Amino acid sequence: MIRVLLADDQALVRAGFKALLDAQEGIEVVGEAADGEEAIRLTRALRPDIVLMDIRMPGLDGLEATKAIAADELLAGVRIVILTTFDLDEYVFEALRVGASGFLVKNTEPADLIRGVRAVAEGDALLSPGVTRRLIAEFATRASRSPAASSPELGQLTEREREVMGLVAAGLSNDEIAAKLVVSPATAKTHVSRAMVKLGARDRAQLVVFAYESGLVRPGWLN
Repeated sequence: MIRVLLADDQALVRAGFKALLDAQEGIEVVGEAADGEEAIRLTRALRPDIVLMDIRMPGLDGLEATKAIAADELLAGVRIVILTTFDLDEYVFEALRVGASGFLVKNTEPADLIRGVRAVAEGDALLSPGVTRRLIAEFATRASRSPAASSPELGQLTEREREVMGLVAAGLSNDEIAAKLVVSPATAKTHVSRAMVKLGARDRAQLVVFAYESGLVRPGWLN
């Protein structure tokens, strides 16, 4: 059972998501929060698998709540998906940097929401390639890391792992990476997993952000 916590200051939005998700087999909404502080408290109490977190809430907003949850070692198994009204939102990029596993625009089609929740529960990042590339292209210049030449973390990766990491950053799935590199999907997945472990990345979303921030890839490099 995938346990979901809804964090949004609009009761109508929460009600809509709850009705949709509770109607699905294997998904249960276990709690609702109206602000960031309540989201943190309920996450610690309920330990949901996924938190659907509105980025803009009164008081403590979704970004600060995401930082707090992602930094709590006891909540390492919790995945956060950011809800936003606008796909190009600088707070979304910052949320990905601090540990969110992806984002959804609030007017996402119901079927896409359900697929997204299941994907994140299975350990994938919820990153639409087109939107993600535009988002990162817009805000990558705000990154705080040094250029790739002085990024010691990249030195831990093999040449193939760097190549795979770049393809992940371009929005390719494991199957697409496998086809491009002419390897098996299992091999592609292994390279992705090893890169995540070496860089201490929580999931694929953080791997994407690191790839851009470190200078390994630049927006539009694979276009």
